[in-house]
Amino acid sequence: MPAAQAAQRARDYLLSLQHDEGWWKGELQTNVTMDAEDLLLRRFLGIADARIEQETGRWIRSQQRADGTWANFHGGPADLSTTVEAYTALRLAGDPADAAHLRRAKEYILDHGGIEATRVFTRIWLALFGEWPWERLPVLPPEMVLLPDWFPLNIYDWACWARQTVVPLTIVGSARPRRDLGVTVQELRTGADLPEPDSWLSWAGAFQRLDGVLHRLEKFPVKPLRGLALDRAEKWILDRQEDDGGWGGIQPPWVYSILALHLRGYSTDHPVVRKALDGLDGFTIRERTEEGWVRRLEACQSPVWDTALALTALLDAGVPPDDPALVRAADWVLGEEINAEGDWQVRRPGVRPSGWAFEFANDHYPDTDDTAEVVLALRRVAHPEPERVRGAVSRATEWLAAMQSRDGGWGAFDADNTSTLNEKLPFCDFGAVIDPPSADVTAHIVEMFAALQLGGSRPARRGLRWLLDHQEPDGSWFGRWGANHVYGTGAAVPALVAAGLTGTHPAVRKAVGWLAAHQNADGGWGEDLRSYVDPAWVGRGESTASQTAWALLALLAAGERGEEVRRGIDWLVRTQRPDGGWDEPQFTGTGFPGDFYINYHLYRVVFPLTALGRYLEVTSP
Repeated sequence: MPAAQAAQRARDYLLSLQHDEGWWKGELQTNVTMDAEDLLLRRFLGIADARIEQETGRWIRSQQRADGTWANFHGGPADLSTTVEAYTALRLAGDPADAAHLRRAKEYILDHGGIEATRVFTRIWLALFGEWPWERLPVLPPEMVLLPDWFPLNIYDWACWARQTVVPLTIVGSARPRRDLGVTVQELRTGADLPEPDSWLSWAGAFQRLDGVLHRLEKFPVKPLRGLALDRAEKWILDRQEDDGGWGGIQPPWVYSILALHLRGYSTDHPVVRKALDGLDGFTIRERTEEGWVRRLEACQSPVWDTALALTALLDAGVPPDDPALVRAADWVLGEEINAEGDWQVRRPGVRPSGWAFEFANDHYPDTDDTAEVVLALRRVAHPEPERVRGAVSRATEWLAAMQSRDGGWGAFDADNTSTLNEKLPFCDFGAVIDPPSADVTAHIVEMFAALQLGGSRPARRGLRWLLDHQEPDGSWFGRWGANHVYGTGAAVPALVAAGLTGTHPAVRKAVGWLAAHQNADGGWGEDLRSYVDPAWVGRGESTASQTAWALLALLAAGERGEEVRRGIDWLVRTQRPDGGWDEPQFTGTGFPGDFYINYHLYRVVFPLTALGRYLEVTSP
């Protein structure tokens, strides 16, 4: 049977990727801003390295498109800020401004507004080197770290990833440093004036005018609370450094924390900064190409997430629960359970710590999505210490129940992180800055409760109600952490069915109808990331292995066995590589909808294998 043969090849391939310690980790590919900012960081700190600049330059150059631009995802539209940062990095790497590839980039940049039209983060990096005036950046006063957690705009009103970025940036912004870049990119400026502020009657307009007031206050020689605020921000950062030297396991807070501490007097040889810089090296990938060695950085690493998904895929594909590879993986995952305090306790004090984080080291920020997927996998492994597994599952379940938001859904890292006020700040022109409940996360947790025979519990029933209330009128669900409605629907339908809804329930039938209507002519499914900003792309895009698998998981859960399922399975079988994997240059993961996207290299294996395994389970004689 072709599907069985494809599953066997994928199973063998996935097992071959397991690390000796038990975990799996695929590359987490993003865009070249990670690499450009790494060069800028090293130049600012005075630790620039010619070899690193040359290898990074080759990588950035290799990602430039024929029109001279860089995009934020494979096949996506040109992105102005990414192109400006890539241009600047290549100038650091020695490329002359009159080189043909940089002339093409410059033409695009100037035609689209120049540096003046870039996002705040890009202009902050340029301000560090005097290439943009600090006076034309929004003020982030350090005094905001002194606000109590009940006060509007306090740091805990921000999502954890934004919070960890904003706190160090208050130090950077108050210092307003200027170092030598070694080159200039003034040729990328148009000279345009700042846009007129919005109406006073809007929050955005009010905050824009407040920013003007803050700029004037920054000129005052005496700021009574400034010293206390800077000390508090510094301590806040130090308290959250992880064992691997990083902050939050992700690039933005990591590099901005290094900058902040450096500006507070920590040298590059100080143990804290040295540990942070050494840790960044662990996120570095070097490869030999025809052009020479290239170097790139991962924005994050996903071993816990990847391992949980790999366990589920292998179990669905028929690997015995007591297989040594699965037991080894489960043992590693059990050792990653978090029992430390974290920021989530600001909204949920008194709750016993538990859960899992996405990364190797991120004990301050366990997340609900990883925790649910870990529990779904762990409960199926025949571990030699069943009591150990039961204890971890029990603690995680208790923690997840406590992390439910008031409306019945779950956010990823915090409960009730839903205040939209800070979205109106002039600073917030890039990325999600809050962490409200989402359909994909809520679905995974509802599915987990149901798998533990807790589908009738109050948290599960409230979560189910949330999912039904947030189904889109067309029958799909929005996908916060994966692209996009295919991902949300692929998560929601299995959860609804696991929680007791039948395949004939109206919500399930609408979802099945939406998936059937959006199947591609080749039998697969795909959704372009432009769907986050342009509704015309919802459910539309080139077929990919991971998205085809998500659609199949929903259809199979709904009891579908007909033509759509057969054509989807045929697509997976037909496009599989001889080694058992699939090619998937498309990005199907989401960091910040509309702004930052991810290509999880293991998605193209674990999800197709899961879909094939579940298909074989229900169709094999």
